[in-house]
Amino acid sequence: MAIQNRYEFVMIFDVENGNPNGDPDAGNAPRVDPESNHGYVTDVCLKRKIRNYIELAKGGEPGYNILIKPDKALNTKFTEAYEAEGLTTGKNKKKNPADEKTARDYMCRNYYDVRAFGAVMSTGDDPCGIVRGPVQINFARSISEIYQEDVTITRQARTTEDRQQKGGETEMGKKTIIPYALYRAEGYISAALADKVTGLSDEDVELLWEAIINMFEHDHSAARGKMCMRRLYVFKHESLLGNCPSHILFDKIVVKEKDEVEVPRQFNDYDIIVDENMPHGVEFISKI
Repeated sequence: MAIQNRYEFVMIFDVENGNPNGDPDAGNAPRVDPESNHGYVTDVCLKRKIRNYIELAKGGEPGYNILIKPDKALNTKFTEAYEAEGLTTGKNKKKNPADEKTARDYMCRNYYDVRAFGAVMSTGDDPCGIVRGPVQINFARSISEIYQEDVTITRQARTTEDRQQKGGETEMGKKTIIPYALYRAEGYISAALADKVTGLSDEDVELLWEAIINMFEHDHSAARGKMCMRRLYVFKHESLLGNCPSHILFDKIVVKEKDEVEVPRQFNDYDIIVDENMPHGVEFISKI
């Protein structure tokens, strides 16, 4: 059964000596707002980490496949949905909206990320339609300005024989890191969309919280440094459509630098102020 409660949530995470989300247009340096110098992390990056955790935790279980991953072409997966439902496939078939809806429902039942985030599945000879997902996440934004540092690195191994013959013991390289930054991201779960389209369940939502809490724990790398999910706050509405505008709830969580701190370099350099006095019909839950 699809969820019957609307949710909003706030994620607070940090990075230490790493690059949380490289920008291909800037030599893969950390993403930064050029006007304010605040860092940001895209929603696509955060969803990728959630997908990776779901696949790690639930891989192979029915209903928890992941659509957006590089294992095979998306159009091939759409055709597999038609075949699984016994529908006619191929570009010469007569277009049938009922078949497309049947295939769409199959994708929602079998792929967690379609059920949660939605997907554009209107390509190829066997389209499955467009699904607007009930779970949406905004860009994460750093609380303070970020300071990027270019770190020179060396390596002894050479990639080609030509470089090997040129001599010298090492080659020089560079990586860009953020010494420390604390980020905040906000998200939404629409019970109305879940009920009407994807069938996102209460069990799916609990798995989402689990994935958010643990998504950095299985994503460590030298490039990303030390990343931690510090806080996850959830606002649960009594009703399908919600009991309060989301911005009022988000304003109840304030993250700011401590007065005596000049340059924040650790999580304890910030104060998190939470107003737990909720509007009628809204429950506040601190998940971590």
